[in-house]
Amino acid sequence: MTIPQRTIALGTLPFGSSVDEAASFALLDRFTELGGTVLDTANAYAFWVNGTTGGESEAVIGRWMAERGNRDSLVLSTKCGARPTGPGLDLEASEGLGAKTVRAALEDSLRRLGTDRVDVFWAHLEDRSVPLDETVGAFAELAEEGKAGELGVSNHAVWRVERARALAGDRPRYTHLQYRHSYLQPRADLALPSSAHVHVTDDLLDYVRAEDDTRLWVYSALLSGGYSRPETVPAAYDHPGTPPRLAALAEVAGELDATLNQTVLAWLLDAEPGFLPIVGVSRIAQVEEAMGSLELVLSEDQRARLDAAGR
Repeated sequence: MTIPQRTIALGTLPFGSSVDEAASFALLDRFTELGGTVLDTANAYAFWVNGTTGGESEAVIGRWMAERGNRDSLVLSTKCGARPTGPGLDLEASEGLGAKTVRAALEDSLRRLGTDRVDVFWAHLEDRSVPLDETVGAFAELAEEGKAGELGVSNHAVWRVERARALAGDRPRYTHLQYRHSYLQPRADLALPSSAHVHVTDDLLDYVRAEDDTRLWVYSALLSGGYSRPETVPAAYDHPGTPPRLAALAEVAGELDATLNQTVLAWLLDAEPGFLPIVGVSRIAQVEEAMGSLELVLSEDQRARLDAAGR
């Protein structure tokens, strides 16, 4: 299924772990009722919650799709490479991106999801212990077999993305990129909330603008509720540029009669290059708020004010 040009992906990280199955089904139902089609998950979600091992999110989505019979109306996105190799382990013991591991990971994801293909299959984290051409070849092979419609890469250095795309040659290559990004910008000298997170940079934006076959997805688009609860915004965002940016955001949100979250999503959706925001949810109201942002259109003046604030 084709991904709409202006859309939001539902982030399903907590489904099956901190969000139980009944609540997950309700969130998925409401998202699709409102026209949503893109689901983003990973085989690692969410190994660090409640003693789980990863794969719980995929399994819940699989059971939901089986009950609803709606697989063909969805864009299904999942990732491999970050799942730990045993219970109680962390990213230091992740499965990695060796060819055999990549194939086995996708086969396991397909089984949990109850489908014969995913629409986008991602390399979740870098694995520099494996030759890049081995990983590139493994992903290309799965796309050629029809088990992965398109390929993506997240949290990689830009030069590694370019090298991987060049190594693919005429074979299927990474066309989807996924990184952390939001309206508020972090300091470069302080760590992000997770060591695995890699933030959008000017170099990455320049690369995406130059490569017209790429699509940039962004996670933590709403800073895990930080716009609604400023006290939860990570320390990396505590700098002199943040208050004027929040002031501009509040001003434009008032003009649009929208929430701060909706205004952030509208800013992302119509940016240049445009982003595909991934919005994590745990309540129906959050789904409805996020989908409401698709109705918003920023004026040139509003966008200019938002862009200039805090610079």
